[in-house]
Amino acid sequence: MPVYQQDVYQQGFCQQDLWMTCGDGTRLASRLWRPLGDGRWPVLLMRQPYGRAIASTITYAHPSWYAAQGFVVVVQDVRGQGDSEGHFGGFDQEAADGAEAVRWARRLPWANGRLGSYGFSYQGLSQLLNAAAESDPTALPDCLAPAMAGASERDHWASEGGAHWWALGLAWGLQLAALQCRRRGDEQGWSQIRRSLESQAFLREGMALLAQHDPRGMALGWLQRDPAQELGWRRHPISTALLRQPMLLIGGWYDPHLRGVLELWRRCLAAGGQPLLRIGAWTHLDWRGGIDELQLAFFRRHLQAERHPQAHEPGQAHEPGQAHEPAQALRPGEALALGSDLGPGQAFGPGQSVQLASDSPLELAGVSPLAVASDSPLAVAVAVQCQSSGSWLREPFAEQSSAGGGGPEGQYWGLASGGLAAVRADEGQLLPGGLGHGRVEFVHDPWRPVPGRGGHLGLDAGPCDRADLDGRCDVVCFTSPPLAESLALVGQPELLLAVGADQASFDLAAALAVVSGDGQRVRQLATGFLRVYGQAGNPLLLKLQPLAARLEAGEALRLSLAGAAWPQISVNPGDGSLPIGGCGSQHRVITICLELAKARLRLVPISAGAPGAN
Repeated sequence: MPVYQQDVYQQGFCQQDLWMTCGDGTRLASRLWRPLGDGRWPVLLMRQPYGRAIASTITYAHPSWYAAQGFVVVVQDVRGQGDSEGHFGGFDQEAADGAEAVRWARRLPWANGRLGSYGFSYQGLSQLLNAAAESDPTALPDCLAPAMAGASERDHWASEGGAHWWALGLAWGLQLAALQCRRRGDEQGWSQIRRSLESQAFLREGMALLAQHDPRGMALGWLQRDPAQELGWRRHPISTALLRQPMLLIGGWYDPHLRGVLELWRRCLAAGGQPLLRIGAWTHLDWRGGIDELQLAFFRRHLQAERHPQAHEPGQAHEPGQAHEPAQALRPGEALALGSDLGPGQAFGPGQSVQLASDSPLELAGVSPLAVASDSPLAVAVAVQCQSSGSWLREPFAEQSSAGGGGPEGQYWGLASGGLAAVRADEGQLLPGGLGHGRVEFVHDPWRPVPGRGGHLGLDAGPCDRADLDGRCDVVCFTSPPLAESLALVGQPELLLAVGADQASFDLAAALAVVSGDGQRVRQLATGFLRVYGQAGNPLLLKLQPLAARLEAGEALRLSLAGAAWPQISVNPGDGSLPIGGCGSQHRVITICLELAKARLRLVPISAGAPGAN
């Protein structure tokens, strides 16, 4: 076994660096953590582009913690990154290298033949790309825990509603470009990128920096490609055998990859798998305590057979419909209770919810998804965290299908205004179960675009107060009457709306929020975006980020619409060209007209239907 760094023995584990030689002769650098002493243990594999020493500890416990629980942990620098040899080609390289890595890790001297994979973002998709999963059982992980990832580069990695993720896409691309600068010893290039990110100048000069320092990079290619067209975009194939394996899927309500996670969940179910799904009130990088205890329970069940006899043999794929979790009857909508003295309560039930660590409603909840009563947390197929209370709800999607109050399309509201909804935040109305009426015109001025704030696409991702934004005269607001009783919202908000403009292209940015009883705070729950070219058919459909929230009596629901969300999305020039960056001298003022007679905001239940639904 080629070792290029001597073993480092620390309390409870041993660390060492190894080379893995690919079939084409390229060597990939890998760092290994294992328990002390003689023995063989199951392997946990992560493959990532940011340097194996980091090991995704921004969201996960350090690999040494997993090693102390009886696992060999291998974190590998993907081809062309870190200390690995070769050229970094993005996701396209991972199917072949990933299959080799699984086979190699199974044969390590300290491995017992069982292997699981984990990781989020790039590391989430890299474990799902496997060229030999169908043909070679030894290349198929025994179980997987992908987080915050999706298979479509356009829909799950680069754009929304026909528009690029501007700030996120540039910032991530420049991070990868800086890593390439460091690999080739370009200190000046690395510093130039770092200064641009720290000063926010990258929002304007980022494309030029990518072209200079990483011209063949994946991020630049995405930003140069039209997200309104499917041509040229890659949707990565994921093998059926892999989709049938035990899988723990992890997402966040404030994460840009959430729709990709939900699509993976549906694809696993369609393939005959029985995936576990957890969605927290988390951003991409802030999981507030993380998922490690639940992930450890998952890996122990499927990899440590001596402790959990139900675990299957190494490399053995599950047959379609074969259960890999113990059967247990669960009532739809039950909340996950904290502590052994609490039983499950009704969804969002009084006295059973887990409150936020802070009194501020804008704090992200910090409650572990492992926090259940005496039953195993792995017995719950789907659990999501309420964005309002922090409660964990089990089987909330099943609850939607049996709740009624809106039929198969879910809850809906009409939109109404006498024409002043842009200049008075309290004039526009959301009418529960009602028909809309009226029209509103407002102006998008590219010189002072409406800011995008928080949500799932911001560099400041997460919940936020948007009361000041709603006070602008270029933001149109529709607010429901104060609620007489509490209201649970679980699903994907969609807006059907007839819209016109006086220019060849325009944007529509939407936000759904909760208005406090005194009207002073407007807590944003979800955002969405749509870019429109030419004479688009009407009504238009704008999909917002899925959500799970609870409104209390006295609060109100608000929908806000604007013509920009800068810098989350680049500013539309209005001439039909592909927007690149902020306001330019040729950007046009755009008047946007909303026709409300047939407008409808609806909350569509999240279903386990065909992949791509919702």
